[in-house]
Amino acid sequence: MGKRSDFARKPRDFYRTPVEAVAPLIPYIADVQTFCEPCAGDGALIRSVSAIGLQCVSAYDIEPNGVGIDMHDALLLGEHHLKGADTIITNPPWDRSILHPLIVQLSDLRPTWLLFDADWMHTKQSTQFLPRLRKIVSIGRVKWFDKTAGKDNSCWYLFDKQSDPNATRFYGRM
Repeated sequence: MGKRSDFARKPRDFYRTPVEAVAPLIPYIADVQTFCEPCAGDGALIRSVSAIGLQCVSAYDIEPNGVGIDMHDALLLGEHHLKGADTIITNPPWDRSILHPLIVQLSDLRPTWLLFDADWMHTKQSTQFLPRLRKIVSIGRVKWFDKTAGKDNSCWYLFDKQSDPNATRFYGRM
């Protein structure tokens, strides 16, 4: 999972998104009504976001583990897969060889909220994506493994294809 983790990495970075990781995002998606979840896994994130009143209009995973989740590679997502969704919300694989292309692919389609490690924003590898970055919502350490806190802090990142390198806003933990 993270750079200091001693846990064996799960295949395809399949880690259920705990409801506690979604709670800090709620104030920033108040104007959203519908969303697409392209890395849905077993639907944990869908259930948490739907519980606050948003409707998931399409859900995909390369290896679906839940009802209503269709098999599809998020890197091949097209406009017709979104079914009119206002935004994309997902906990993507953190592997940079997948994450970086996903940032471009998904944010070309819709404003896209991605959950991943906070350290990413401080690295040179993030530079090329900063013009797409609109918001960063800090959430701290997520309890991924049976209520055991991870070793890395996490953030929700909002990416959008509209390029403005001075538009990024950071929101600390509340």
